[in-house]
Amino acid sequence: MEITEQCVVALTWVLKDTLGDTLDELDDPVEFLVGGDDLLGRIDEALQGHKVGDELSLHLEPEEAFGDYQDKLIFLEPRAVFPPDIEEGLTFEASALPEGVSEGMPQDALYTIAQIYPDHVVLDGNHPLAGIALRLKIKIHGVREATEEEIGRGSAGTGFFRVQPQAPGNDLLH
Repeated sequence: MEITEQCVVALTWVLKDTLGDTLDELDDPVEFLVGGDDLLGRIDEALQGHKVGDELSLHLEPEEAFGDYQDKLIFLEPRAVFPPDIEEGLTFEASALPEGVSEGMPQDALYTIAQIYPDHVVLDGNHPLAGIALRLKIKIHGVREATEEEIGRGSAGTGFFRVQPQAPGNDLLH
């Protein structure tokens, strides 16, 4: 079966930066909805017309991946409004930030504690890969038609490219 919009693909990949450092490696195939919210648009486009067994190598500039790094998404917040047990790397959805943080912080961002100081905490609302050009080697392990539920949801249930809140010390991106 050839990959088209609204089908589900099972992929493995190796994700590297332009220096060749491995950022993520997906060894076991994971399913993603093509044409939904699971993959970046550039990856969706590149997969079109391919089939099981094909391998693709993509170079993604920041604007095709996670966007440019935006200084306006860095916030210095009072340390006192956060629980004492926070750690660098902890992520929060905007709605889960403690009371007392700056008003007007974009509500669609996921905030990572970038640094902790005695009097303040640095929150970063950028995607962890913002501003980075990426090299992605993909292997296609399976292709099937998407179910109506998957199409309606816009997802096969996975979402590597939708960063989820994570506990400190979990450095996997998927």
